[in-house]
Amino acid sequence: MSDIEKTALVLIGFQNDYMDPDGILQEAIEDNEGRNKMLQNVLKILDTVEDEPVVVIHTPIIFTENYDELIEPTGILKLIKDTGAFKQGCSGSETIQEFDKYADNIVVVPGKRGLNAFSNTNLHEILQKEGVTRVVLAGVVTSICIDSAGRAAHDYGYKVTVLSDATCGRNSFEQQFYCENIFPLYADVCETQQFLDTVGVSV
Repeated sequence: MSDIEKTALVLIGFQNDYMDPDGILQEAIEDNEGRNKMLQNVLKILDTVEDEPVVVIHTPIIFTENYDELIEPTGILKLIKDTGAFKQGCSGSETIQEFDKYADNIVVVPGKRGLNAFSNTNLHEILQKEGVTRVVLAGVVTSICIDSAGRAAHDYGYKVTVLSDATCGRNSFEQQFYCENIFPLYADVCETQQFLDTVGVSV
């Protein structure tokens, strides 16, 4: 039996600073082939579920001009601040234009300031209101925001699915390692078509 009415597709990192050739953090993802494949599979999903009762959510990360939200940041958050990425009002923080045609079907959840899409947002409340029991993750970066959101979703009690061909790591080794060794510890891992099959639609 399909659980389509209880499924949410959570999209992470689909912003110009990651995806556009001129994006500030574009080079942080070395696996360009993987990124392009990931994007095409996500667009395939969006085309397929457009008229289906799948809750589609995008969780952009956007900071104020002076990055006042970040107190002594480290790692990727320090890199974001140092390079001026994902700054409010700048084109780099905007959602990629490929999503424009799906705007009416995508719920944008603002407030993300760190690695975890549930932190400082009302994502959990929206999922609860919609009766969602399964969270499906797509986007970037596998070892950071995807993993953080997946663990949080699991802690909240959701069934978690990570799309192996609709997520992308910094490089192909990272992607394969997480999909084979990390995600299976708390989530189901499947490919795009397998996911579409589980919600009763196919291409």
